[in-house]
Amino acid sequence: MQRIVVLGAGFAGLWAALGAARKLDELGIGPDRVEVTVIDRSAWHSIRVRNYEADLAQTRVPLDEVLRPAGVDRVEAEVTEIDFERRQVFCSGTAGSSLVPYDRLVFALGSRIARPPIPGLAAHAFDVDTYDAGCRLNAHIASLPARQPSPGRYTVLIVGAGLTGIEAATEMPGKLRAAIGDAAGEPRVILADRQPWIGSDMGEEARAVIEEALAALGVETRPGVSVAAIDETGVTLATGERIAAATVVWCAGLQAHPLTRLFPVARDRFGRVPVDAALKVEGMAAEFATGDAAWFKIDGEHSCVMSCQHGRPMGRFAGHNVVCDLLGLAMLPLEIDWYTTILDLGPWGAVCTAGWDRRVRVTGAAAKRTKNMINRERIYPPRSRDRREILDAAAPIVQAPPPFFR
Repeated sequence: MQRIVVLGAGFAGLWAALGAARKLDELGIGPDRVEVTVIDRSAWHSIRVRNYEADLAQTRVPLDEVLRPAGVDRVEAEVTEIDFERRQVFCSGTAGSSLVPYDRLVFALGSRIARPPIPGLAAHAFDVDTYDAGCRLNAHIASLPARQPSPGRYTVLIVGAGLTGIEAATEMPGKLRAAIGDAAGEPRVILADRQPWIGSDMGEEARAVIEEALAALGVETRPGVSVAAIDETGVTLATGERIAAATVVWCAGLQAHPLTRLFPVARDRFGRVPVDAALKVEGMAAEFATGDAAWFKIDGEHSCVMSCQHGRPMGRFAGHNVVCDLLGLAMLPLEIDWYTTILDLGPWGAVCTAGWDRRVRVTGAAAKRTKNMINRERIYPPRSRDRREILDAAAPIVQAPPPFFR
């Protein structure tokens, strides 16, 4: 028996495992010949892009609900080491340490929020990088009225004005108002970034829409500032200025999973592993990488981005190709010739852009319909437990761009 091991069950890892199961099913190969195993520290598939929301109840899918009908095994453990020479994965779980051999490996452990060595960041800042982190932030916001009165009790400072920071900021006034209720105090939300403008990667046209939404929601902006230190009462900027805030939310960038350092290849500035269009790690014999941990020019010109938009098809193609590579079959190259950005702007609505230059297509309530369709439907795996439906959803195809509602 041969074994395909997929590390991680996020957007890329889940679909890599299902893509491999689908290809094996297509070839009539059962688990007595090739086994597919997923190793993940959690029993859940997290719809990570929703962790900024107030209600996170529907943002996790039980992995066994999707993997088991497809015939994929699951190991609940933390990956700690990979021996590429012996083709072994070392992991640690509740039952202790274990070793999992592989014939082909798909590295899909994703990314983590970038945490620079700023004093107090680890101890005092919140984030929305994971389901648990989002829950901790929401519980903290709900507890604010019980705290002792202070200048920054109802002030939330969000650091990092990229897509995640903007979405967290536009949702925050509503969270604060719900927490405060009839208690005395006014909510204050500040969105800060070291870049000279908010939404620096979004383009001038989209930034104007973002500014309009933030102003309408009462979110203050502080571009061009850097945080020097964080404590339990607020932050100190590099200029020495103090901002009193009982809540600091860190949204300043992502880095690939630290275990990418084990690969004997040159990584990019995000720590990602270089792969070819078949998602096989460059220069390696049995290893694939996909999702946020991997990079290549997805349209021949632009590098793939850390997002479910690219992670999901990358996973499907990696799963298909890892089976083909194992069995000596031709692999399929992945190319996506479209790109879109759908940014949630809270109660104001959303903004939809098309192309790498992010031309604005739809804004406001209509764009919010598109965002909700993506976040709550399109990026979820089938929940039916139907084997055929699940495997069919893992086909190595590139979906058409999402419809822009008007």
